[in-house]
Amino acid sequence: MARQTQASVGLLWRGRPGEPPPPREQNRLRAIFEGFEAKGARTVALPFYEEAAGEIRQQIGELDAVLTWVDPIVAGRDRSVLDALLRDASESGVYVSAHPDVILRMGTKEVLVRTRDTEWGSDSHAIQSAEAALTELPARLRKGPRVLKQNRGSGGNGVWRVELEGDSTIAAQLPVAVQHAARGSGVDHTTLGEFIERCAGYFAAFSGSGILIDQPYFRRVGEGMTRAYMAGDRVAGFGHQFVTALAPLPRGTEETPAPPARVYFGPDEAGFQTLRTRLESGWLAELIEICGMKADDLPAIWDADFLLDAEGAACADSYVLCEVNVSGVFPIPAESIPALVDWTLVRVASGRRT
Repeated sequence: MARQTQASVGLLWRGRPGEPPPPREQNRLRAIFEGFEAKGARTVALPFYEEAAGEIRQQIGELDAVLTWVDPIVAGRDRSVLDALLRDASESGVYVSAHPDVILRMGTKEVLVRTRDTEWGSDSHAIQSAEAALTELPARLRKGPRVLKQNRGSGGNGVWRVELEGDSTIAAQLPVAVQHAARGSGVDHTTLGEFIERCAGYFAAFSGSGILIDQPYFRRVGEGMTRAYMAGDRVAGFGHQFVTALAPLPRGTEETPAPPARVYFGPDEAGFQTLRTRLESGWLAELIEICGMKADDLPAIWDADFLLDAEGAACADSYVLCEVNVSGVFPIPAESIPALVDWTLVRVASGRRT
């Protein structure tokens, strides 16, 4: 068969049964569709839901690449059906971003444990069960507040600030203050045992393989979070937001206030060049090696969130990794779109089927 000259790229997101794709002008991925089309690629809209998995499988099989925006858990549905479909597509030669195996290597909270010994890591631990939580957490809580995160989640769901409010010789009876990162949450005063009972669903997730990740609480969270947007192995933009999710509640309020909007910048923004240099000249290579990957495995678009750790002004040495997002990175700076398009088309060209 003659070699194709036009790449075909599918953009996939979680849709709803029976609902057609939104009109192009209302599609949040509109600029990405247009970015590929400006380079001569043919694009296909792929709203995914499990009831249409067979049809989606067939459509993807006719494409050169598929880029996905699907969070780990939405409305009680996980990615298990989609991930199996994407693995099959990749085996048949379709470029998949992000590949489900890449998500498991770098796009879960467990990456904090894998990178804890780097200069940009932190004292993070994986808690395998409720019993382990009651055994391991008291000693760490006595040193200061901790942040507990379900291994796969988004939007602050399953992320908690936990702080001791007293002491007890019985772990389950330790008095704690817990604050959920979900918008509108307040501080709840309870016991460690009762809180761990609330976390049962996190351990039961993904057929009982779920875990909790335990990371120190960084008191400079109120100074903001810096998000480095990556297109493959290059920094493609930045975002900065003054997060409110786990910061102490303002006096006289009982719920976490809504955060101000994230502000977006291109990759050359002066205030982020030290972080960019560190990422591109060393930190990213460390991440790739730690996760057992190659540079070509990196997604077409992903991001790394950093908080400030050390006291004083922001500098590269004070940045500490908070999270790596791979499953559904959006919105993104406009400047990052050409980079993600180029990364995808280069991967397609290097492995193009005939």
